[in-house]
Amino acid sequence: MYERFYNLRERPFSLTPDPDYLYPSRAHSEALAHLRCGIEGQAGFVVITGEIGSGKTTLLQTVLRGLDRQTSVARLVNTMLNARELIEAIMLDFGIDPGDGRSKPLLLRDLAGFLVDQRVSGRLALLVIDEAQNLSTSALEEIRMLSNLETEKSKLLQIVLVGQPNLRDLLARPELEQLRQRITVSYHLLPLGADETAAYVNHRLKRAAIGTPLQFSDDVSAIVHEHSQGVPRTINVIADAILLFGYGEDKRVIDVELARQVVQELEATNVIGAARVVAAGTTDDETSFGRSLFNSQNAAPADVQLVGRSTPPEESIAERASPAHSYPDHSGAALAGRERNLAAREGQLSAREGRLTARQDDLAARERELATREARVAEREHQLAEQRRLLAREYRLTSSSEGSSGRIAAPAVSWGPRAGAASLETGAPPLGRTRSLKPEGAWTRLRRSVFRSAKPVFEE
Repeated sequence: MYERFYNLRERPFSLTPDPDYLYPSRAHSEALAHLRCGIEGQAGFVVITGEIGSGKTTLLQTVLRGLDRQTSVARLVNTMLNARELIEAIMLDFGIDPGDGRSKPLLLRDLAGFLVDQRVSGRLALLVIDEAQNLSTSALEEIRMLSNLETEKSKLLQIVLVGQPNLRDLLARPELEQLRQRITVSYHLLPLGADETAAYVNHRLKRAAIGTPLQFSDDVSAIVHEHSQGVPRTINVIADAILLFGYGEDKRVIDVELARQVVQELEATNVIGAARVVAAGTTDDETSFGRSLFNSQNAAPADVQLVGRSTPPEESIAERASPAHSYPDHSGAALAGRERNLAAREGQLSAREGRLTARQDDLAARERELATREARVAEREHQLAEQRRLLAREYRLTSSSEGSSGRIAAPAVSWGPRAGAASLETGAPPLGRTRSLKPEGAWTRLRRSVFRSAKPVFEE
């Protein structure tokens, strides 16, 4: 819609997880490194958590794209499954037919045989479960049992769990103690900071630009960060709406007034929530990015924490959640004013569409006129070509007839005295004189035989 207006190849803030647009922030770079380290090192369970829209799926897409062909991957995105359905889904994603009505031991036997064959052929079997916070306790326990498939030196199945923050609460339950002990790498994605939000927005604009990229100013990026709290998906929603509104108002440069107007509209329609502070008051240790390990042997299940990233206590979370900014009052008068503004913009857009339609009709009429003129010119050229052909034919016929008459005519010969004497002796006419082509009659032949001359001589 607005791509051509802003000279973009595609929409830079699409909500699909495209690895080409991954912004290497500090948090995402660290998470990506630990994901790769956990998979390549076959470190058992790897757990990645983050808020909704924090970029977890984009990270997964990036990691999976970078795997070599020696890795067999089964990825589950629908986790509303019981234990048996989970096993069948894993087999199907690995390309194994679970069959109909087969018992669970037979399914596990076939799955174990597949994993052994993969290891013998030098391949790594990787199981990635997205939205793992939806798994039931029995399903998680079944996954733990699958991790028991191992050789003397390594695991046959590498498992990655990705989910929202409540996945950590789920794993902290006492009945999942054995699973927690097998988690060796865990990482939690925090939202982007203000500077990272500005860099994130301009990074995506640059990736999608044709030529000189469009950029958001620092003030506009600050508004985007304030109302998105640094969550990449919410940033995409706001930035995409800003470009859309800017296109509707013919604004090549995004200004603060437009950005504020957009976020007010998004909040009024509940597309985004009211801005709230999440990371205010955090220390450098709380925003550090490092690999974290579950140490459940030395801590109670309820106190499981990520080593290298401290989990803020609930009291501080409540304190930091207090709003630090005031927002416009969405009263009836304000809503009516926004409705009038929307109606005015819709009228402007309708007028633009009418002008564009009129221009298109005018162009279509001109194209039809040009096509008619081209047809007439082509017909005239055809007529001229036919006339040239007829003239050339007449010229050739005329030249041929003149040449034939010249060959039939005898050349003129001068008459000399010797030629005249010879003609008298022989009785033949001179060469220069034209002979009669009339045939001789009977009297002429008789006269020639009697008198031996052309004519008889009579004396008076």
